[in-house]
Amino acid sequence: MVRFIVRRLFQMAVVLVVLSILLFAWLKALPGGPVSAILGERATPARRAALEAALGLDQPVHVQYFRFVERALHGNFGASTGVLPGEDAFQVFLIRLPATIELSFFAILLAVALGIPLGYFAARRHGSPVDSGAVILSLIGVAVPVFFTAFLLKYYVAVQWNLLPVSGRQDASLDATRVTGLFVLDGILTQEYDAAWDAVLHLILPTLALATIPFAIIFRITRASVLDTLDADFVRTAEAKGLSTRVIRGRHVLRNAMLPVVTTIGLSLGGLLAGAILTETVFSFPGIGDAIAQGYRKRDYAVLQVLILASAAIYVVINLLVDIAYAIIDPRIRTR
Repeated sequence: MVRFIVRRLFQMAVVLVVLSILLFAWLKALPGGPVSAILGERATPARRAALEAALGLDQPVHVQYFRFVERALHGNFGASTGVLPGEDAFQVFLIRLPATIELSFFAILLAVALGIPLGYFAARRHGSPVDSGAVILSLIGVAVPVFFTAFLLKYYVAVQWNLLPVSGRQDASLDATRVTGLFVLDGILTQEYDAAWDAVLHLILPTLALATIPFAIIFRITRASVLDTLDADFVRTAEAKGLSTRVIRGRHVLRNAMLPVVTTIGLSLGGLLAGAILTETVFSFPGIGDAIAQGYRKRDYAVLQVLILASAAIYVVINLLVDIAYAIIDPRIRTR
């Protein structure tokens, strides 16, 4: 097991190194270089020379890259110029991260809570109208773009029917206490239940929009995996031994069918945490995705560096955890 984890850690490090090289090359390829991108209209010859010296851009390329990596390891990416002007770029990431974690948690929780039971039930009723209806629902979830679902929910539920908040994370008039940055959890910890409930209301629409695709994928993977497992020889052997249906479904069918589902859930969560750009933008939800969108619009390259590297790190770490969970469930994976 230790060798398996070390091998995955090495692969994760390689991915991050490759990404850092690509990000460094992207910064070098910016029109006018990173100096022009940072200074903008204030790019006088004197300021350009001073900033080039400060960033080490007057050094050879390999020296510039290692200085870039060194700054990244120390969280020194410079100050934000657009998302939160004047704020340290790494602090912008830390400020925005809790919102995306909260939204992603509820979205994946909803997708799993609906996708796995419905996928298992559809597989058990294979070929029935219930199965066909569930498959059609999952196809709609995959086919309809997230931003379109988000716009529909926002327009009808929030604007037309005025049932839920239109945007944001919490009513600005609430003087809520901040502990973790996770507004629902903060409200529970401080016993400010009105603030927690208000945060939940603000989460409902973006959660529904963001959960559509993960739900559809988890449902389809669960359904297909359960169907394959039901036809396996060991299931027929268990039935021939006279084991109860409950034991067969729980110990033999579900456990083996969950292997690909665990991978799907982990990768879906990693994708959500890496930045739900469209959903957060539509609902003005101040998370990582919204910060990435603002960073591109306002050419805030300091913030974009942080968010791109952090998003990739989050994704590969979650992928590592998924691999470990997979190896725990199926010991055969450790030898591959």
